Amino acid sequence: MNVKKSYDIVIIGGGPAGLSAGIYAARARLKTVLIEKMAVGGQIINAWLVENYPGYKDGVSGVDLTMAMHEQATKFGLETVSDEATGIVIDGDKKIVKTALEEYSAKAIIIAGGSEHQKLGIPGEKEFNGKGVSYCATCDGAFFRNKAVAVLGGGNSAVTEALELTKFASKIYLIHRRHELRATKILQEKLLADSRVQILWDTVVGEIKGEKFVNKLKIKNTITGQASELPVDGVFVSIGTLPATGYLKGIIELDAFGSVAVNNRLETNVPGIFAAGDIRSGSIKQVIGAAGDGAMAAINAGKYLGG
Repeated sequence: MNVKKSYDIVIIGGGPAGLSAGIYAARARLKTVLIEKMAVGGQIINAWLVENYPGYKDGVSGVDLTMAMHEQATKFGLETVSDEATGIVIDGDKKIVKTALEEYSAKAIIIAGGSEHQKLGIPGEKEFNGKGVSYCATCDGAFFRNKAVAVLGGGNSAVTEALELTKFASKIYLIHRRHELRATKILQEKLLADSRVQILWDTVVGEIKGEKFVNKLKIKNTITGQASELPVDGVFVSIGTLPATGYLKGIIELDAFGSVAVNNRLETNVPGIFAAGDIRSGSIKQVIGAAGDGAMAAINAGKYLGG
């Protein structure tokens, strides 16, 4: 097995949980590497304003928050690698993290890979991905300046996406299959205060249509059964997330929802492997919770290494 380097701890995932773990592990003088397949910061970098993280009375962007975390961890000696974890091999007390490019040996692992966007699974979604279908308003909102767009979902992430789009779009339809949003009241109030936003209650999307790019949605009212077409130039899917644990099946225990099962020390059923943040069972799926998880996982990994 061609192992590139040996470490005390390998952290999989570069969101707030992984970065927090990196700060604590590196500061404890443990040789630590963080592996992140996308941009360091995780999904929170898509948030234009985080208002509920302590210490920022006026809020802070997801990018600024996580970049500060990364700089802090790097200052203490954390190594960062741009790669994707594809598997874990248990070899006695040694763990091998396999990635798309290398293999890393570690005495302990902290899994902090977060979650992935849930797909609709309807006709047109895959075909128009990148051609009007998006999962990130912060990334793609500017492409829809002065255009009509739809946001699918009713939770915090969907309402936050819609708020981000008010910077660009001329019309925003929030399509929700129920008659009540799950987003926090303060986010709902901000959204409903914008005259460009229209909520389509009790509505589902059956197909995304277009030519070269999206130009309409086939929608249906779940109460009346009435079907119609809604002209839009883009659609932002924000219907929830799924834990990014596909590569972990059969290696560590997962719960019924695919999240990593952990004990009160955030340790999995494999000694020396910990999980933190949105990927673990019971997560509150908040930035502050992920950061706390990362610290706790790193501290307990350090205790594991110390015997």
